[in-house]
Amino acid sequence: MLTAQELRDKYLNFFKKHGHAIISSASLIPENDPSVLFTTAGMHPLVPYLLGQKHAGGKKLANVQKCIRTGDIDEVGDTSHNTFFEMCGNWSLGDYFKKEAISLSYQFLTAKEYLGLDVNKLAFTVFKGDDKVPFDDEAYRAWLDLGISEKRIAKLDRKDNWWELGSLNTPAGPDSEMFYWTGTNPVPEVFNPEDKNWVEIWNDVFMEYKKTEHTYVELEQKNIDTGLGLERVLAVVNGLDDVYRTELLWPLIEIIELASNKSYDNYTREMRIIADHIRASVFIMGDHKGVSPSNTDQGYVLRRLIRRALGLKSRLEIEDNNLLPNLAKKTIEIYKDTYLELSSNQNFILEELKKEEEKFEKTLVVGEKKIEQIKGEIDGATAFNLFQSFGYPVEMTKEIAKEKGIKLSKDFNKEYLVALEKHQELSRTASAGKFKGGLSGDDKETVRLHTAAHLLLAALRQVLGDHVEQKGSNITTERLRFDFSHGEKMTEDQKQEVEQLVNEAIAQDLPVTCREVSLEQARAEKAMGVFASKYGEMVKVYSVGQKENYFSKEICGGPHVERTGELGKFKIKKEESSSAGVRRIKAILE
Repeated sequence: MLTAQELRDKYLNFFKKHGHAIISSASLIPENDPSVLFTTAGMHPLVPYLLGQKHAGGKKLANVQKCIRTGDIDEVGDTSHNTFFEMCGNWSLGDYFKKEAISLSYQFLTAKEYLGLDVNKLAFTVFKGDDKVPFDDEAYRAWLDLGISEKRIAKLDRKDNWWELGSLNTPAGPDSEMFYWTGTNPVPEVFNPEDKNWVEIWNDVFMEYKKTEHTYVELEQKNIDTGLGLERVLAVVNGLDDVYRTELLWPLIEIIELASNKSYDNYTREMRIIADHIRASVFIMGDHKGVSPSNTDQGYVLRRLIRRALGLKSRLEIEDNNLLPNLAKKTIEIYKDTYLELSSNQNFILEELKKEEEKFEKTLVVGEKKIEQIKGEIDGATAFNLFQSFGYPVEMTKEIAKEKGIKLSKDFNKEYLVALEKHQELSRTASAGKFKGGLSGDDKETVRLHTAAHLLLAALRQVLGDHVEQKGSNITTERLRFDFSHGEKMTEDQKQEVEQLVNEAIAQDLPVTCREVSLEQARAEKAMGVFASKYGEMVKVYSVGQKENYFSKEICGGPHVERTGELGKFKIKKEESSSAGVRRIKAILE
């Protein structure tokens, strides 16, 4: 059996052998990107470099990135979807392109010293073209040149084989996906992507275009961005048709089976969702920029995950209050040697789970009273509102209604889905509106605010103490939002002192310089930032001020202004609680 760590090592060693610099996994909380709540793919932290900035590691990179994806959360419970997952990725920033990327993918999948997958069980897709972009003949020919039969290459449309960030003047391009046959029956000669026995395991994205208002134009710097799902590939390589049977999730299933005295075979979906959601919750809370359950942003998603797991725990008639802590401890044990931050944050994780379970018990009482007040039948929209407003799971609504003899409407499920889709559409619209303010486009105002965030952190540490660390930030063209570790509300005097320190640094027109150094050197220089365990990695360190008397020194990808005098006047508009032990400042530059 191939272990998860062996798979990570094989992947990274293969690409290191082919000239790629190995970089660390970024935080699950995106740095200065208001477009999404979580890092959803390996490319997310690399957007500035895909747009042309120079990366300290060079033009060829590879890593294993931890990701959270909630867009297809309703799919969780099947054999292959997870909320948290690890994505193995390799990138070319203007170096090699389609033919080389496809060749590298194929070598890793089929070479005996790496995965050694049966070529006869592999199939592939390419972009078939449309009225805006032609058929991807280059990728198609690359697969044929490797000896792949045209019967195993599907030509699919934009919905399946096209990638783009979505906003104007950002990268876009076709992709080519790789599938593996997991069925027990003979492998079909002709590849049918609709057959669920074909599981997608890898995706090579070819960023060759820039999206404009009416068309797509070729990029000067053409990039490669690939993503191989670690959990899915681990299952495939070990002959498993269920990612929950792998070493990463099966120990959690066993804990749930023991606590419920029920079989995974009989309660498969419920147990999968509990295991998935608690694992994801542990990673969100255990991240370097970990958050607590709340009613906003990442905290809201976290609360949904925990409460959905708690609802299903009740459905499985599990009375053991140690279930969630036991699942969390096991998750930390499984990943302790790969993601060191989980062990460091174990007490915080366990405390937050305990508090959320206590709150949820009160929610159940409130939800039950709301249901009892309903006259007639309960429709799906009402059930969704109970969940949206009180965190009351729809499964619990159905159960309580049944106990109280309250009927569900004829189209209950349909009505619930309509309400859910309407909510998701509003969320997507809000996210789309946010995107244009992101640092991804290197907008002048966001760059200024990004530099201001560095000054703010340095000032907070001077005023409040060295315990202050950045816990997240969100920058638009209008304002800066900055989360930091601190246990109590700031006084007016403290806020004024922080403001004054930042504005003094601006008035001095200090130089902002960037150096590329090793991670060990950055640590020795006491630069602020998250220190990963990957020694030898090169990073960028941005310093504000003169040597030996720096106002600020941080590990950061950039971009920044050249001198602080470009910033204008810094003004704190609001200081408030973000979550337990974390404060939030909203500020502007006038």
